[in-house]
Order: sequence, then C-alpha cells, then structure tokens
Amino acid sequence: MRAPRDLDAALDAAGFALPLFNRLPDVVFFVKDAAGRYAAVNTTLVQRLGRRHASQILGRTARDLFPAPLGERYLEQDLGVLGSGRDVADLLELHLYPDRREGWCLTNKVPIRGSGGRVIGLVGTSRDVQTPAQGPEGFADLAEAVRTIREEFRRPLRVESLAALARVSPWQLTRRIRALFGLTPAQLIIRTRLDAARLMLAAGDEPIGQVAIACGYCDQSAFTRQFKASIGLTPAQYRQRAAS
Repeated sequence: MRAPRDLDAALDAAGFALPLFNRLPDVVFFVKDAAGRYAAVNTTLVQRLGRRHASQILGRTARDLFPAPLGERYLEQDLGVLGSGRDVADLLELHLYPDRREGWCLTNKVPIRGSGGRVIGLVGTSRDVQTPAQGPEGFADLAEAVRTIREEFRRPLRVESLAALARVSPWQLTRRIRALFGLTPAQLIIRTRLDAARLMLAAGDEPIGQVAIACGYCDQSAFTRQFKASIGLTPAQYRQRAAS
C-alpha cells in the first residue's frame, strides 16, 4: 500500500538522508505512515529483521515483523505518537529481533505533519548503546562511580552520591556519563539492573520476586513494571522466550 501523497512528498524531500543512514550500522532509521506501516527503512533495520530487501518490510507494521508480544507493543507506541503528536525522546529499550539478536538502544520518534498540521506519519531512530571497556582507562575520575553502578546496583543509588565519588557535580556527572555511554546515570543504573535480571531469568528458575530483590527492586510489581517498560515483555515472558 502506498503512502499518502503528503508523506510521499516528505519522503522525496528527505530522500538524501537514507543513503547517509545506510552507512550507520549502529543506528536503525525508519519512516512510518499514519497507520504505523513502514514507508522507508535503512539497511541496518533490514539486516536485523533477517530480511534481504527493504521491500519485504515496507507496507507492514511492527506487529507483522517482530515476535509477539513485542510487535504489538512497538505498534502501540507508534500509534501513541501518531495519535497524540507527541515525541518519544531517548527511550531506553532492549530490542529483541527475530534473528535472536538483543541490544540496548535509545529510541526517538517524531511525528511528521502535513498540510494543516495533520500528523501523517512519524520518523524515528534507535541508536545502539555502546559500553566502554570494563577498565577505568579513559575515564579515570569516573571509575569509582561507574564501578559502584556495576557492582552495587542492588542497593539504592543516588546521582548525588555517585557524583561525590567522582568529585564532580551531579550535572557534570550526568554530562560525562552521557558522553561515554549515551545514557544518563539513571538510565545506566536501570540498564545494569535489567541486564543482571535477564541473565538470572535466562539461566535459572528462581522465583521472579527473588530476582527482583537481587537486582535492586523493592518488590516484584515495581520490577515487572520497569522490565516490561524497557524490554516489552514481562519477566515471565522473557524467561519463556529464553527457554525456547
């Protein structure tokens, strides 16, 4: 199915951008129409969906391409942007692709408006979150704060306390951690906790409540809310997927 004329015009006007995004292997780029169907994608997304050509993706929604229930969640997010006209900005998500690849990313989605300000689609990116080397080299003054997040994520952590360890202000800590990881300190804490939880869920059969406490959450409900918000699956669904 073809995109509406307004969206066709927008794609033609921005056509120069797609060859650029095709050269960025750590960035997924896409344009979707008012129904959430892909209207343009870059090579990275084609590869991660295990397809050979963009034509196998265009005209389909995330629900058609990603495994359930993830596809439903991604489409629901798209329709939320299309219906409200509000951006999604720097949303930390774990993407689970049909080829079994997993990876943390920061997702941004912005509505595209046509004549009269009507929302006619959206454009978005998901940028891979890279992790610097495990050692302190390159960020010596931040090493203690980063070590604390990696090793003590099970206890409550405050940005102010982490900044004191690095002998910088909270604002400076946030700026420098974002420069290194592409994440705020709070996002880095969340990712560290959820990475630990994913390992426990995939490798063992501990009750989910015990996994929650072991990963720094006060109770199972808080853990489940955060896990599903970032990963798109409940802890039980993730464990079932890992087992399969």
